[in-house]
Amino acid sequence: MEDYDFDVAILGAGTAGMSAYREATKYTDRVALIDGGPLGTTCARVGCMPSKLLIAAADAKHAAGNAEIFGISTNQAEVYGRAVMQRVRNERDRFVGFVHDAVDGFDKGEIIREFATFRDDHTLQLTSGRLLTARAIIIATGSRPNIPPMLEAAGDRLIVNDDVFDWDGLPNSAAVFGAGVIGLELSQALHRLDVRVELFGRDNFVGPLTDPDIRAYAARTFADEFPAHWHADTRIERDGDQVIVYRADETGEVSARFDYVLAATGRKANVDRIGLENTSLVRDARGVPLYDPLSLRAGDSHIFVAGDAVGDLPLLHEAADEGRLAGENAARLPDAYRRARRVPLGIVFSNPQIAMAGRSHGNLVAAGVPFETGTVSFEDQGRARVMGINKGCLHVYAEKGTGQVLGAEMIGPAAEHLGHLLAWSITDGITVSQALERPFYHPVIEEGLRTALRDVNSKLGFGPNPPLRCIDCGPGA
Repeated sequence: MEDYDFDVAILGAGTAGMSAYREATKYTDRVALIDGGPLGTTCARVGCMPSKLLIAAADAKHAAGNAEIFGISTNQAEVYGRAVMQRVRNERDRFVGFVHDAVDGFDKGEIIREFATFRDDHTLQLTSGRLLTARAIIIATGSRPNIPPMLEAAGDRLIVNDDVFDWDGLPNSAAVFGAGVIGLELSQALHRLDVRVELFGRDNFVGPLTDPDIRAYAARTFADEFPAHWHADTRIERDGDQVIVYRADETGEVSARFDYVLAATGRKANVDRIGLENTSLVRDARGVPLYDPLSLRAGDSHIFVAGDAVGDLPLLHEAADEGRLAGENAARLPDAYRRARRVPLGIVFSNPQIAMAGRSHGNLVAAGVPFETGTVSFEDQGRARVMGINKGCLHVYAEKGTGQVLGAEMIGPAAEHLGHLLAWSITDGITVSQALERPFYHPVIEEGLRTALRDVNSKLGFGPNPPLRCIDCGPGA
């Protein structure tokens, strides 16, 4: 062990890298955390937190403009773009500061504020030219926005989500390319903040949804609020300070002008600039080392990958889990263990929200798992109608024979909370019948979940058909 400068070297001080550092230092003090870029994590700087700040402002504006359904007259809510973005930046910087404080608080090992590239399987070269060696290495270099070449014609009017949160104010218009999580959230938020927005997607994807019925409902819901094209054949050209987007439709070609083109077209792992060609690692078509997702180990080597550098589950809680696992295994080599992963949970903070828990519809179909689907519409659900948020539907999937809850996809009110309830239930391995034994208060959104559970329980042969109407439970609950 003493033949190496460090027991563990970690490339990247984001969420995965920091988690790896904390875990590795439980076993050894000889740990190097290497990062020459800005600290603060993708989530805090340009991801989860600033996007939710922008969405919070958009939701406040939307709520103020829709109070009339309750018989409340309000003046037209006015958006002050500079004030909106000032709060976004102030709070964003506060969250980033917490991360800086955490790194400053690391009192073991060595924090190296340089970039590193592989010279060989055990040797890293720093920006300064210094060479260091490590018995085990963790690649936690994160990801960056992926920009299709066809958008480059926009020049300096092409931005990514990272850029949005540095705006001093709000533009008049923006064309958003990409209908994934980032594209959906930012399109709706900017629209609700009085920015003229048009969304251009591909292959009819709507966020992460795989259930055809839920996806179709979501597509209709968002397209009813702002222009959204789920499979758009487009081209762009620059004209002065604007960008013209041409789109083919059934009538020919139509066009619209925008101040900015926002690329929300996915992210790519930062593994192409760290010298992996100098290692013996086998890599996939993306350049990511082939690895075991239950140990994060690349083959039988001493190198591990974690977080967005893997790119399979680009979520903060997954990156933190992966960092802990990689940190433990790297520090304990040659002992490296496989650990069961948590039940999948994904949330889109649109309005209505989207949530997915457990196994998706697409995953179950592809695997040939025999299952039944329980459904509920929130359009007639009691609590949802009371609050004026009665849009959405939920599908819960249960295994034929056992009745075990397998997964769910939904768009609707409080989906972030329903998603957690379902993920916890799936973690505990409960059946639909057992879930229905849990308490459900009245009137609450969760009664809608109970309706879906009753529906699938009946289809599985474990219970009667749910009532269409119940005076105690509210319409549709």
